[in-house]
Amino acid sequence: MFPVKSCKFALTGLILSQLLFTPTLAAPVSPMYRPSPALTGHDLAVIVNDADPLSVQIGAYYQQQRQIPAEQMIHVRFTPNQAVLSKQQFEQVKQEVDQKTLEHVQAFALTWLQPFRVDCMSITTAFAAGFSESFCAKGCVQTHNSPYFTSETDKPFKTHGWRPTMAVAGKTFAEAKKLIDTGIAADYSHPQGSAYLLKTSDQARSSRAVMFPKVAESLTSFWPVNYLEQDYIEGRQDVMFYFTGLTKVPHLADNRYLPGAIADHLTSAGGVMSGSDQMNITEWLRAGATASYGAVVEPCNFPAKFPNPGVLMYFYLRGSSLIEAYWKSVAQPGQGIFVGEPLAKPFAYQPRQAPIH
Repeated sequence: MFPVKSCKFALTGLILSQLLFTPTLAAPVSPMYRPSPALTGHDLAVIVNDADPLSVQIGAYYQQQRQIPAEQMIHVRFTPNQAVLSKQQFEQVKQEVDQKTLEHVQAFALTWLQPFRVDCMSITTAFAAGFSESFCAKGCVQTHNSPYFTSETDKPFKTHGWRPTMAVAGKTFAEAKKLIDTGIAADYSHPQGSAYLLKTSDQARSSRAVMFPKVAESLTSFWPVNYLEQDYIEGRQDVMFYFTGLTKVPHLADNRYLPGAIADHLTSAGGVMSGSDQMNITEWLRAGATASYGAVVEPCNFPAKFPNPGVLMYFYLRGSSLIEAYWKSVAQPGQGIFVGEPLAKPFAYQPRQAPIH
């Protein structure tokens, strides 16, 4: 059980017609009504482990469905299904990836669930920013801040030198295919759903819930936000966002998740893919969510190390792709993994086609 920590990076206000900021990072964000462009297959490179047949199969399907250019399919080879890559193993793979990555690429998609760590940090942050001990922690201390947190840019690599990374994968091809198909179904759908922000009976894992009432107050005129003091929801047919804090969340499958839905639970080991007594984030995906986030090593319960729902909804509802909105919502992502369909964009608008003369 991790101790309760101060909400240093908590969202203190989300005012739609004013600036969004946190007291420490002071990162300005423009008004909600300004639409955001979304990343597409042109902006994404897909990394495939050729030593892992499932990775190869997922990569091929994702390339086909998202029309990823052939030159943006990056093939590497390393021993599959190991939980943790060493720093040395990773740096060899990363060097090869960097050599093969075109300059215009702004984000990465991984096609495996394991390995999920590089030494002491998450594999998605390692690919996004490179390996660094500053993303790791021994005990309850803060870790390296992301320059992408609350950033207005639609070109993360060009602006910050980071390529946000998400694992688009599953334990089986059927699971990965369902995830990909759900993400594609979300595009431009502009669903009518709700957000559920739960302060549970688990005090330690409700550390970020201190921000939930303000998020609900600020967003409710624009999007239905339910702030609830209870351990779970069930029988809801309109779940677009679900954020909570428990070791295990009951009745996941008793709700309907709309295409593009995002859900996660604040706990110590949600992103551990190789055996844990805590619920794994892939359970959210099996229940119907399109993305989730979880810790791969003990993070303590600093809210900065977990998604900020107000920031996430702010960018997602403006039209950002899923990978952009999710990454922009985590101030310190070094110990957490992102899993989902990165290019889902339910609130984006289709680009206008040039007139034919």
